[in-house]
Amino acid sequence: MPEPPRERRTAANRSPAIRPIAFFDVDETLITAKSMLDFARQAPHSLRDDITAQASGQRHSADADLTAMRRRGASRVEMNRVYYRRYAGVSLARLQEAGRDWYHAYRTRRDGYVRAGLAALARHRRAGHTIVLISGSARPLLTPLAQDLGADRILCTEQFADAQGVLTGEVDRPMIGEAKAEAVTEVMAKRGVVSADCFAYGDHESDFGMLQAVGNPVVVGTDLVLVRHAQASNWPVLPADAGPRCACARRPGPLGHDDPSAIG
Repeated sequence: MPEPPRERRTAANRSPAIRPIAFFDVDETLITAKSMLDFARQAPHSLRDDITAQASGQRHSADADLTAMRRRGASRVEMNRVYYRRYAGVSLARLQEAGRDWYHAYRTRRDGYVRAGLAALARHRRAGHTIVLISGSARPLLTPLAQDLGADRILCTEQFADAQGVLTGEVDRPMIGEAKAEAVTEVMAKRGVVSADCFAYGDHESDFGMLQAVGNPVVVGTDLVLVRHAQASNWPVLPADAGPRCACARRPGPLGHDDPSAIG
């Protein structure tokens, strides 16, 4: 995608109401795990207590499809959609509760976080920047993480639920690849922030478009495609060393938003 204009808005002429934005990928950028897969391994059996026979069959089919898709090298977008079908028939409220329980346990891991990613987030928060987590993961998993780290907004793969609050197994757009770049561009435009004043952190080649969309891209880890481009374009590269949760990365008070329309 074409690179957006990079006019520099200085501190002298920038409106005080316009805050620079720092966009953070989550898996292997802030936490060391792939959150959806880690949650699936830890998810309680109670999640499936209210699944109908039809939905149960859909979940098992999704599991089989994922295995086959990995073997044939399917895209991350395809696999993201199929992954969420395992939750067809699950109450959204129950998934939110399980997501909170998962993160409460995850938070105690001594190697659960990317140290440089957490440190960068803390620096942006201290500078008064808007913190946005952007991930293909699910909102019920990302909300407790966002609350803990003091993020202002979550952009993620949104699951559909019926009128009774039961998940259908389908999603809106998987927040992967170009969807991330589009979402970042939309947020900057709506908030009136120029790209030169924004930052993005990502660890995988699928984050490339998102990184290109901002004026200050940062690569986390050793992805060959991203590192090569970083070297050619003089982008910073941060190590992906693992460590425990750092208290300095937290701000007081919860995010307090499970409804995507309320996060703004």
